[in-house]
Amino acid sequence: MSRLSVGAKRLLVGRPFRSDTVGAAHLRKRVALPVFAADALSSVAYAPQEIFLVLSIAGMSALAFTPWVGVAVAVVLVVVIACYRLNVHAYPSGGGDYEVATVNLGPRAGLAVGAALLIDYVLTVAVSISAAAANIGSAVPFLQSHEVLFAVLAIAVLAAVNLRGVRASRASFAIPVYAFLASMTALVVWGLIQLEVLDRGLRAESADFELIPSGGAEVAGVALAFVVAKSFASGSAALTGIQAVHNGVPAFRKPRARNAATTLALVGALSVSFLLGLIALARGLGVQIAEQPATQLVGAPEGYHQKTLIAQLAEPVFAGLPAAFHVVMVVTALILVLAANTAFTGFPVLASVLARDKYLPRQLATRGDRLAFSNGIVLLAVAAIALVLAFGADVTVLIQLYIVGVFVAFTLGQLGMVRHWTRRLQREQIPAVRRRARRARALNAVGFGLTAGVLLIVMASKFFSGAYIAVVAMVAVFGVMRLIRRHYDAVARELDDSSREVVLPSRTHCLVLVSKLHLPTLRALAYARATRPDTIEALTVNIDTAETRALVREWESRGISVPLKVVESPYREINRPVVDYVKRLRDQSPRDVVIVYIPEYVVGRWWEQLLHNQSALRLKTRLLYERGVMVTSVPWQLSSSRGRAEQARDEPIVGRWGGPEAR
Repeated sequence: MSRLSVGAKRLLVGRPFRSDTVGAAHLRKRVALPVFAADALSSVAYAPQEIFLVLSIAGMSALAFTPWVGVAVAVVLVVVIACYRLNVHAYPSGGGDYEVATVNLGPRAGLAVGAALLIDYVLTVAVSISAAAANIGSAVPFLQSHEVLFAVLAIAVLAAVNLRGVRASRASFAIPVYAFLASMTALVVWGLIQLEVLDRGLRAESADFELIPSGGAEVAGVALAFVVAKSFASGSAALTGIQAVHNGVPAFRKPRARNAATTLALVGALSVSFLLGLIALARGLGVQIAEQPATQLVGAPEGYHQKTLIAQLAEPVFAGLPAAFHVVMVVTALILVLAANTAFTGFPVLASVLARDKYLPRQLATRGDRLAFSNGIVLLAVAAIALVLAFGADVTVLIQLYIVGVFVAFTLGQLGMVRHWTRRLQREQIPAVRRRARRARALNAVGFGLTAGVLLIVMASKFFSGAYIAVVAMVAVFGVMRLIRRHYDAVARELDDSSREVVLPSRTHCLVLVSKLHLPTLRALAYARATRPDTIEALTVNIDTAETRALVREWESRGISVPLKVVESPYREINRPVVDYVKRLRDQSPRDVVIVYIPEYVVGRWWEQLLHNQSALRLKTRLLYERGVMVTSVPWQLSSSRGRAEQARDEPIVGRWGGPEAR
């Protein structure tokens, strides 16, 4: 790695942390709340809006169902929060629903949960960042046409912050999250006070528009029930992020389970309060959010750009206080950006658990320089950026993909907990403990019933609206992870096969490759002779007759005792003649081992590497596939590599995948 790249890495990531400092990253509750609750809390910035938007399909009369849809979502949220408080105490290791399902329902169920959560984390980033772009665009008109660029840059910045490690990124999120809590409290409380106590006639900018159904005719009967069910499914986005606290239990300070359960209770109380408060305020202000504002909102001015629900609430509530409006919009956009940090915290941890279980590449299981799971962070950022670009940072489109993975994990996790308590009751004899286990099982059973019901509603109402993409993605990830596990198991069986004996070679035959008779070649000859092989010879490929003859004459004139073998190459190839010669040696003596010594230059600049060692690299790659053949590189350090050697002595030793190790 060049000095430029090392400097860039240090600027982006920072200096490495020692492995024995990982315990210093554990979080207090006041920091854990904004870290793990940002996703769940920020969902109130778009979940109520999606309820209004979906109901707008059926026209003005359907908006009367918004309070009931909000209450239904709140009930499910309260039950799921209560269930996850039990999960946290029962499984505090950080595996979350993946661990619960694997232990109680089997590896396949656990793998299904893992696939669902991985997809969900990617969608969490895409949806949260896209919603942030929409909210900031409502306050800053210039950004309305640059939302995709804003989203991509926000994901890149968030990934860079997380690559710097847990201590640098997590603590920095406390202030904006608490600012969001304060601004939402002020918005809801002050707005309702003005409406209900002061009796001020506050109206949203869209309140005087006429909302017509998207099809032009009012929807009733079964069609209306379907629209209401779909709005409930969209509003269920308010439940996203709850499982992040369960997955992040190891990051809490002791007592970890109790602190995580307390954080969950706070998250639930705040989410329910904001969800119902914003819906009530929106109804009081007459907010209208249309799926197709250009055709559904009659009376809107030409070129009307539909603002987000938060923007339409904040403008009249803080009329006369433009600074307060902009503060609300900025902190809303900021927490939505930071909400993606929940995924940047949870995805790498879950990926590392799956990698340790051999379902994902092992590189995802190791920590980087700053004790963060760097490979998982980069993978998540790339996948989320791809989604944002593919769907144009459209929250309404992305949210169709969003809910499926969440409720697949919820449902299987709650079913696993029911099985957990049933097993506990089978072996537990203490009456008090058995009573607690029965109550817990009953609560998890209710949670399973509710989440399974919501999952069915989501699949029925959203499947052809885009949910099928999430289903296909989960099935694909599930299949790929099974293939990865099958590969690792096959490799382990082959490497641990006790029926195959390791037979010592009868003799060693050393082969030194020669292109010119210079110092690197002489060093390779000296190293080969120092190993005291049974036989040794030098090998050159004749691609230029004059040069080959000159090499042979110089070889003989120096009196080198190692015989020089010349291999003809009528088609001026180098690799094939060498490989064919090595194969002939192996065919003549199958029990011999052939050691090929290749002189290589060690350069200090990246562009010099392009000018040297390319043929040696290709030849080494080809020889690695030959049985009974070992390849040894003999380095010759050029003068440009001296600075790199001094730099390497000054740097800490870095593990194979970027993790710092002790010298």
